[in-house]
Amino acid sequence: MLRLHVAGDPDAFGQLFRRHRDRLWAVAIRTLSDPEEAADALQDAMISAFRRAGSFRGDSAVTTWLHRIVVNACLDRLRRKAARPATTGGDQQALENLAVDRDRPDPSADSDTSLDVMSALRMLPPDQQAALVLVDMLGYPVADAAAVLGVSAGTVKSRCFRGRARLLPHLAHLRQQPGGDDTGRGRRNRSVARRVEPSQEGGSDQS
Repeated sequence: MLRLHVAGDPDAFGQLFRRHRDRLWAVAIRTLSDPEEAADALQDAMISAFRRAGSFRGDSAVTTWLHRIVVNACLDRLRRKAARPATTGGDQQALENLAVDRDRPDPSADSDTSLDVMSALRMLPPDQQAALVLVDMLGYPVADAAAVLGVSAGTVKSRCFRGRARLLPHLAHLRQQPGGDDTGRGRRNRSVARRVEPSQEGGSDQS
């Protein structure tokens, strides 16, 4: 599809985007939390991919290339947001938007604790957020996440390790089991809490 697009096929890029849309949207919404910001980042990324398609050299899979462009667009927005003065209620409004947005596909949105996790995630540096979104929330293998982020596997492991360590104090309440051990919510809470526990693979990255 990408080769056809570069060759001038007017429909090829649209078909390529539709093929990968759901996964790309999941990366954007989980990285940014805010549906409007995620939609804008995805749009910016696809415009960039459309224009830069001729520069693709096949050093990675097309899907990895697309994901990298989306992640970079999201990180740019996170960094710009971090550089701006905080506005009262902005984070809360973003969480409320995420809570009520149910129209777009999101393969990891079935947890009752999603808002708690996303709120805690916002406390991390952007690079750690991106690593945790890819590896812990969307289930990418470390090697694939490294290819998307353009860093080594050890760096991804390090960012995940440090991110989990920072998240754990804020998500310790998810390890509790309100309503007894037999409740579905209790089981989901335990599952999410385990996912954010620091692993033994620390790596050497300092970010």
